[in-house]
Amino acid sequence: MRDPRGRKWLVVAFACLLLLTVACGGGDEPSEQPSGGGNGGGDQPQFEAGTTMADLQDEGTIVIGVKFDVPPFGFKNPETGGVEGFDVDLGKLIASELGVKAEFVEAISDNRIPFLQDGTVDLVLSTMTITTDRDTEIDYSRPYFIAHGRILAPKGSDIAGVDDLNGKRVCTALGSTYESTIKEQAPDADLELVDSYSECTELLQNESIDAISTDDVILTGMIIQDESLELVGDQLTVEPYGVGIADGDKELKGFVDGVVDGFLQDGEFDRLYKKWVGQYTGEPADDPSKMTLQDALKLYPCDETC
Repeated sequence: MRDPRGRKWLVVAFACLLLLTVACGGGDEPSEQPSGGGNGGGDQPQFEAGTTMADLQDEGTIVIGVKFDVPPFGFKNPETGGVEGFDVDLGKLIASELGVKAEFVEAISDNRIPFLQDGTVDLVLSTMTITTDRDTEIDYSRPYFIAHGRILAPKGSDIAGVDDLNGKRVCTALGSTYESTIKEQAPDADLELVDSYSECTELLQNESIDAISTDDVILTGMIIQDESLELVGDQLTVEPYGVGIADGDKELKGFVDGVVDGFLQDGEFDRLYKKWVGQYTGEPADDPSKMTLQDALKLYPCDETC
């Protein structure tokens, strides 16, 4: 793996921008803990003995895998050392509804599923697209966010769409859905696979690659950090995010689905979207409450593992 020091400034820049926005009075100051949901951090709900929820309550902590370098969904605040972002706030809400503390560990695209399978984490909230292949290995909550696949390139480049990626060096994360998307839509592209998207940004700035392809909200975070970059071309894909859950844990899935339902219906989704995404893009969110898990799975039918 490349030395991570060269890319840490990217996350620092985004975090500093967020801190500046709050300090200058850019809207209501965000609360430390999400406000939505039924339990709201009050009396601890009761669960049947032997369920994952009861076990987690006994431990007092739920371990959640998130990205550490993908603003605005998961990144380290350089002043506090804490992890922040859209996925992090939703993770805090789930922990609050359970009546436990949230502990966050870094989960990159390529280890999210192994972390669930080996018990390293209890849940994954790591910009993870719902796919049928992945659903054979883990379970998913209903969709909680809908992103779209796009292309990021330097301003003034000759890349205007996916066809222009043929013959170009294109970066994406190992284990992401874009491994197959780029191979299908631009089969002659030279695909560079790395562990984290911040590595892609560094490679693009060093002119070692020509473009990056991933979710639009992740690419927006890169643009906020470097205004010499821009989104080009049309949307490539629809990417519904789901909470990753260990395969077969029906009780935990039911609990998480209930929290996500409340999150989507009580205004908390709108608040977090404005806080982390909308204030930078100026665009409205796709409404994930209109998409079921079954709808999401149809977007990514079985490809490799089933």
